[in-house]
Amino acid sequence: MKRFFKPIEKEGSFKKPTLSASSSPLNDSEEATENASIAVTENENNGEAKKEPLKFLTWNANSFLLRIKNNWTEFSKFVENVDPDVIALQEVRMPAAGAKGAAKNPREIKDDTSSSREEKQIIMRALSNPPFKNYNVWWSLSDTKYAGTALFIKKCFQPRKVYFSLDQTGSKHEPDGRVIVAEFESFRLLNTYVPNNGWKDEETSFQRRRKWDKRMVEFVFRNSDMPLIWCGDLNVSHQDIDVSHPEFFRTAKMNGYVPPNIEDCGQPGFTLSERKRFGSLLKEGKLVDAYRYLHKDENMDRGFSWSGNPIGKYRGKRMRIDYFLVSDKLQERIVSCEMHGRGIELEGFYGSDHCPVSLELSDSNPSNE
Repeated sequence: MKRFFKPIEKEGSFKKPTLSASSSPLNDSEEATENASIAVTENENNGEAKKEPLKFLTWNANSFLLRIKNNWTEFSKFVENVDPDVIALQEVRMPAAGAKGAAKNPREIKDDTSSSREEKQIIMRALSNPPFKNYNVWWSLSDTKYAGTALFIKKCFQPRKVYFSLDQTGSKHEPDGRVIVAEFESFRLLNTYVPNNGWKDEETSFQRRRKWDKRMVEFVFRNSDMPLIWCGDLNVSHQDIDVSHPEFFRTAKMNGYVPPNIEDCGQPGFTLSERKRFGSLLKEGKLVDAYRYLHKDENMDRGFSWSGNPIGKYRGKRMRIDYFLVSDKLQERIVSCEMHGRGIELEGFYGSDHCPVSLELSDSNPSNE
């Protein structure tokens, strides 16, 4: 979500997490394939049958490094309690590896300067401790401290393939690291940080978002051979029930600018144009909004995943822009889909302006397949 305030970070010193031994994070689908047999062997030795992920968590962290510095104890306890098989992060805001002027490696965190090495060390220490040491991690990073996504998958669940673009080519990454696709045996998982629509009809806002939405339609139809679980910060609130103050967001302006097309007017993420395209994608792509499937009514306490700053005109103004969308074939397997933040004081947001959202599916029944 494009913010309208400067996030307020907690004061005080930061104690670095204790470093413990942990396997190195995975970075591509080839490594995942090579390690799959190891994971299967471990499960067999434990007398467990290998299964696919059933519990998922998505969160726009609004700077992963700041969350580690300021909110890590609370967030770690939260992850331990939820115990997700997969954690999808957006807006990690860590720069990709590569010296100035050189080609960047969006699957690795920058560490070629003293400050970047220190930042990477802080992150790796945090991830080497429970519960995060139980996950393999894939990064898709921007060249600078902007955007970026990450995907944490428990080591016992090995995806067959991992892609970093909507085109699903092995080496290509979306600009700003906005996409990670993990393909499992019976479904694909898509983690996205969708570009904000912006306020003006220009190449970096409205037009960019329209192009993105068109590509998403193409992606969904091209991958209709398998069920899809699509999660992340989708930067759109579908209906009036998905925002706390519909009229406020419908008539919002930036510096008095009024777009030439009335359907582009209003708060980015709540313009009629975006909402129509989103609704069409759900219908034509046969996708189910998991949260709204279970929660039909408005919930003014827990019904929104993004909240404005408690100080200023966005106080108490909230939007639901973080989603789990699943193919209708998975609809009957939706056990729960919950937003874990509440109230206008950002309880359960762990320092971000977004709260985590979880999804749980029931195990598939072979007799019904």
